[in-house]
Amino acid sequence: MDEKRGLLKLTGPLRMNRKAALEWAAEQKEWVEAQVGAMLPPEPFVPGATIPVEGRDVLLERVASGRRTPVLDNVRLTCGGPEEGFARRVETFLKRRAVDTLSRETAEAADRAGVTLKAVSVGDAETRWGSCSSAGRIRYNWRLILAPPEVRKYVVAHEVAHLVHLNHGREFKALESRLFEGDAEAARLLLRRIGSRLKRIGRTR
Repeated sequence: MDEKRGLLKLTGPLRMNRKAALEWAAEQKEWVEAQVGAMLPPEPFVPGATIPVEGRDVLLERVASGRRTPVLDNVRLTCGGPEEGFARRVETFLKRRAVDTLSRETAEAADRAGVTLKAVSVGDAETRWGSCSSAGRIRYNWRLILAPPEVRKYVVAHEVAHLVHLNHGREFKALESRLFEGDAEAARLLLRRIGSRLKRIGRTR
């Protein structure tokens, strides 16, 4: 593990089959991403920090005399109140925004898919960005609200498609593509690229 360069090195015998080694590494994708992500520093919610919100960088700013409920504009997320509660208030604001946005977009996608949606909720799963149950309940990682809209909407299309097809077969892919109305593979790869950073945002360790 090269912490200085943020790399996880794969080593083996001199005559090791390179293709087989790379295929093995690909199968360990989630573990590899977790190890690389763990090497990078957390990005807590503190005044002066810059974080992405729906893919746009915004400055976190504390205004002592301002209202305690955070206010978001194009370039700043401002919040008043005592400094010791700053991080909690910012996270609560982002989680509520995630619930509202994801609930609306999921309901729209479910309507287009002709499937019944029971409930939408958010959590902070370590590895999954979304999950669904056969009962029609979908749960997302709230950090999707930090990602660009196309990434969030890709995950929505993916989970709603799973309400119809509990597999990743051809029919599932076709429905996912229809619901997303874009390049699903590009959105998936973007999420993979930025995902480790999104999961560090708001953490203190």
